[in-house]
Amino acid sequence: ILDGMGLIVLHSGHHSKIFKRMMGSSCNLVWREDGGRELLWVVNPYHPITQGIDPVIDNEHDEMYGEVFDIPNPDDVVFISWFEGGEVFRSGCTFHRGRGKIFYFRPGHETFPTYTGESDSSEQILQVIANACKWAKFEGNAEAEGVRSCQHRPFSMAPVKKYNFEGLEAHPDGYKKE
Repeated sequence: ILDGMGLIVLHSGHHSKIFKRMMGSSCNLVWREDGGRELLWVVNPYHPITQGIDPVIDNEHDEMYGEVFDIPNPDDVVFISWFEGGEVFRSGCTFHRGRGKIFYFRPGHETFPTYTGESDSSEQILQVIANACKWAKFEGNAEAEGVRSCQHRPFSMAPVKKYNFEGLEAHPDGYKKE
């Protein structure tokens, strides 16, 4: 990852060894397996991961994840979930480590049809994952010398490039309208 490989972490992958190592924290959270309704809100509509996604994804049945989610502050929060019990969760977070990009995306559970096409929200969820794969793909310099010693620079501190996106400033990761 530090040399430029992308990483997409889905649902309970928050407890994977690689994600915990990249976050430098326990990645613990609050959860409840109740099959309740989730509203997954796009909170950064200019990010490449949210392109083509409706403003809210209505996930009829899913497992609840809630705060506090023990991760460092993300570079970007692109989705926030609200659950029937009133809980909220940072469900789509981006991070940069070295030359690599990481995206954590919460939806999914083995007993609910999140990725199978059986639910109304499946198409949108799968599009988010496809967009994330494009976003995380390494496209930089193939030379990785000195990467492990480079400093992380959050996008909030990076210069913003100007893009023509229907009169709005696009995300600095470089969304290109196809």
